[in-house]
Amino acid sequence: MRTTTIRTADGPRLAVATDDGWRAAGPAGTTMLDLVADPHLADDLGPVLDGPHAPLLRPGKIIAIGLNYRDHVRETGMAAPTAPLMFAKFPSTVSAHGTVVTVPGAITRRVDWEVELAAVIGRTAKDVPVDEALDHVFGYTVGNDLSARDLQLAESQWIRGKNLDGFCPLGPHLVTADEIGDPQDLALRTTVNGEVVQDSRTGEMIFSTAELVAYCSAHVTLEPGDVILTGTPWGCGEFLPEPRHLGDGDVVECTIEGIGTLATVIAVH
Repeated sequence: MRTTTIRTADGPRLAVATDDGWRAAGPAGTTMLDLVADPHLADDLGPVLDGPHAPLLRPGKIIAIGLNYRDHVRETGMAAPTAPLMFAKFPSTVSAHGTVVTVPGAITRRVDWEVELAAVIGRTAKDVPVDEALDHVFGYTVGNDLSARDLQLAESQWIRGKNLDGFCPLGPHLVTADEIGDPQDLALRTTVNGEVVQDSRTGEMIFSTAELVAYCSAHVTLEPGDVILTGTPWGCGEFLPEPRHLGDGDVVECTIEGIGTLATVIAVH
């Protein structure tokens, strides 16, 4: 099942992909979090919706993982972690596919892109073993862990550099886990203004999606709708031989095989 959230005159509406296009799911007011809690809401389909995307969902928690791709570790010159490196992004960072993300130029000049496979939790998970971890994943979407590198690298805590408004685009769709299959065998790519800057596969992860779900659940209770950003591969602008960062009018497109392409427009003010 492929789902999204559509902006309408009456507010955001949950939608499910059908042969006719995107159709409203559940009664008015139904959200993606409602669907995660009760997938049968997708059985109640309404009219076709045609409009821009709204934020996909408002998770209670966004747990992100740093330095989780072997090729990214190599480009940074840092040591590979011996355990997943967890940090948090606030729910207020979530922005929709096609959104213009406004960057405060007085605060940061080194905004970077990071394509990431985002796992959306479907069942409460606490201390789950690795071999059962993926049973707790409802589905997957594309994430872009936008990062203000000048803020991030100036401090030991990454809160400022990772949590500016809109700095966690998610979308364009949430695809249920049964349609994705093996999350460790997906191509992922980023382009900036049409130029490929990241091109890798999820098999480059140091810690698999299942290992991340298990590890995170050992430290915090994962609840339905929580999001785990599983890390980014090589090609971040900060670590290029000639560092490159996002500027006013740049269009970032993050694509993951089987899910789709998440587009974000940068506006600097």
